[in-house]
Amino acid sequence: MAAPSGSPWASLLLLLAAAAAAAGGNDGDRAVEFDVRPGGVVHSFSQSHAQAGGHTCTFTYAAQGGTNEQWQMSLDLSDDSRLLTCVIWRPQGKSYLFFTQFKAEVQGAEVEYGMAYSKASTGKDADVPLKPEEFEVTSTAVIHRQGAFRSELSKIVLVARTGHIEL
Repeated sequence: MAAPSGSPWASLLLLLAAAAAAAGGNDGDRAVEFDVRPGGVVHSFSQSHAQAGGHTCTFTYAAQGGTNEQWQMSLDLSDDSRLLTCVIWRPQGKSYLFFTQFKAEVQGAEVEYGMAYSKASTGKDADVPLKPEEFEVTSTAVIHRQGAFRSELSKIVLVARTGHIEL
């Protein structure tokens, strides 16, 4: 997980944005449904829109077993246009697919916080994070760690700083 940097207020704002994203990612206006398909082939899904300042979030993965699963992606920009939040999740909470790899990345922004979960919350249940050794957070992405990732994935949260400065 990437640690927030900067002043205490900036850290608080970043943690609040991450907590809000992790709590739901249910912004109906910006949540886009897509199928996660098994078969061992690498697939990608991307979302970008004008409200997010032209930034893009891309989820790249390969999975085995079962049939297609319905997932969602939301891409939101903070009111001051400085933080971009991308949440990728399975609304049913637990994925039954066996992921062999994953990468969630943002273009045009620097990741300040990233987290991956083996189970997404479904109301009364809380998110279950992956162990820190199963994934890594870079300046642009959350990526599985080869040999350490245990193939369970149900949610990814990225909060990135856009570099946008109000004049």
